[in-house]
Amino acid sequence: MTDDHNSLEPQAASHSDADRRHMARALELAARGLYTASPNPRVGCVLVRNGEVIGEGWHQRAGLPHAEIDALQHCHENPAGATAYVTLEPCAHHGRTPPCCDKLIEVGVARVVIASIDPNPLVGGNSIQRLREAGIEVSCGLMADESRQLNCGFFSRMERRRPWVRLKLAASIDGRTALASGESKWITSAPARDDVQHLRARADCILTGAGTVLADNPRMSVRLPDLPLAHRQPLLAIVDSKARTPATATLFDADREVLIFARQSASHQATVIAEHSGAADGRVCLSGVMRELAQREINEVHVEGGAELAASLLTEQLVDELVLYQAPLLLGSDARPLTALQGFESMQQRIEFEFTDIRTIGRDVRVTLTPRYQQSG
Repeated sequence: MTDDHNSLEPQAASHSDADRRHMARALELAARGLYTASPNPRVGCVLVRNGEVIGEGWHQRAGLPHAEIDALQHCHENPAGATAYVTLEPCAHHGRTPPCCDKLIEVGVARVVIASIDPNPLVGGNSIQRLREAGIEVSCGLMADESRQLNCGFFSRMERRRPWVRLKLAASIDGRTALASGESKWITSAPARDDVQHLRARADCILTGAGTVLADNPRMSVRLPDLPLAHRQPLLAIVDSKARTPATATLFDADREVLIFARQSASHQATVIAEHSGAADGRVCLSGVMRELAQREINEVHVEGGAELAASLLTEQLVDELVLYQAPLLLGSDARPLTALQGFESMQQRIEFEFTDIRTIGRDVRVTLTPRYQQSG
């Protein structure tokens, strides 16, 4: 593209209060696709002419109109001369649908305000160039952080070639997840367990370990009565180095695909992927698992497993977000620990986090943290 890098830098200072208000609305619309848009990004669009909103749209799911087209289809006035507020750069390529930037040019919008540049290399600023070449004013960067946060998995897959990994843990206030016997029902309250369902619902894949399957025989499905009709059960992936997952496991009852990542093949009703065996300690190579999931267009992975899987993901610096539900109770020093992290001999080996959100869910506290691996020594 011919535009230099500076032309794509955030330009928030040039945006008005009205611009911010309309972009905030576009982000609200984008969030409607939280459970359904993947593998595409969650995108919203607002069309404004002479200070009045004349059309709104959002992307519901792959194959349906993108946010810009949806807004134009719901536009009650001629969009010529309007400003389009879009939470992600309009697409510039033919995928499941035609390029949105061409349609904006065709209808004659005068200005396009974009929150974030699309990390997809098929787009990546190309739309901005084409819009400007058509004489349309384009500005970028308004509420870019919010757009990126909403699409953390899409950005991760495009930029790092791996999904965004969200590790969910539940523990007592002394950091224990179960009694020594393994009994753990229920540490957290019903509202907290219901809240976890929303985390599962926004993910494209639920990842667990064979130990959890053998110990708890969980269903690992999304159970929310108010989910959009377009929602589908997330793919389920099981880290199972020895292919121990029984064919009679309850998790096979749900209508969704199941992957088993093992070091050996097995006759199974799931798809067994046995090539991810690069770990020297006999375990499945987790970075290989993430690469495989990214190739399957998985944006967000929700992890619910045991202390071993949590420790392995943290050790390999594969966790992007930790969501900890902490119950107001004590289980004692002989109860099972939050993770199986071991071998720390100095504080330089510690894994540091930053608190990003703390709130009460029922009687429990939900703490959201971001790992700061570069500070862990």
